[in-house]
Amino acid sequence: MGQSAVMQDLAAQIKKVAATPASVLIVGESGSGKELVARAIHEHSKRADKPFVPVNCGAIPPSLIEAELFGHEKGSFTGASAQSIGYFEHASGGTIFLDEVTEMPIDMQVQLLRVLESGAFHRVGGLDEVKVDVRVVAATNRDPYAAIADGAFREDLLYRLAVVPLRVPPLRERKDDVEFLANVFLTNFNIAEGKEKQFSKKSLEVLANYDWPGNVRELKNTVHRAYILADDVLDVIQPKPSRRKQDTGTDSGQLKMTVGMPLADAQRELILATLAHHDGDKKLAASTLGISLKTLYNRLGTYQPTSTSGAIAQSDA
Repeated sequence: MGQSAVMQDLAAQIKKVAATPASVLIVGESGSGKELVARAIHEHSKRADKPFVPVNCGAIPPSLIEAELFGHEKGSFTGASAQSIGYFEHASGGTIFLDEVTEMPIDMQVQLLRVLESGAFHRVGGLDEVKVDVRVVAATNRDPYAAIADGAFREDLLYRLAVVPLRVPPLRERKDDVEFLANVFLTNFNIAEGKEKQFSKKSLEVLANYDWPGNVRELKNTVHRAYILADDVLDVIQPKPSRRKQDTGTDSGQLKMTVGMPLADAQRELILATLAHHDGDKKLAASTLGISLKTLYNRLGTYQPTSTSGAIAQSDA
């Protein structure tokens, strides 16, 4: 949803790509609405009456992702007491949405590439080939080329997924949509509650003057919170800005590094400094870095405490 020029352009692209069977890769920050774009592609396609199956690749343990995606046969592993079909079979005839696809293990990326090319796979522990007709729409909140450079994403899979690449702009790049979206959320809350609450003039000014690092999701949560607390008129409180720690080696949001330092060390300093910059808020730090929360936790788990890591133990809220 949006009335800005960039969103109208995105809507036009969605309608064009929806009419084709092409694979789509959606790139955008966390909370910007990538799944909504994927659903719009599905709902405007010839597959609209078939299943839309969303899968968060970053939330499935590596040991289970193959069975989750492709299913398994009875007895194929401990606990497999019956045959089970996977997400791809559930999506047969429709669309599967692979969110956070850059977080998928490399060995699974090889199998996904094979499925994209052949439309067939084997269930875990199975001998019979299973063929499906599924459209794949994928998404990531990080730069896929950076993921390739990090060795976390296969370049050939990128080209196979990104037949049509789409970028969802962050809310700060379409500030004209803030008031529009806020009113949409308010209307929906009023309908659900049977009320007629309204924004105060000051609230609309607060909404317009904030950059929304958490994007549309943060805006919706802010409106919802104000709605719950309001009697008749919503008074939106200015969201709390991130506080920069003084011991991170940053200067006005900049991090100083030595030319030639090992890439792993540079990445470590950037992650810890970003976390401290956001006052220990891991969700916001992960969004800023363009990685999933799971990836951030994995990286932090490999670091030893230093003077820059004081924010790690703080709240995720």
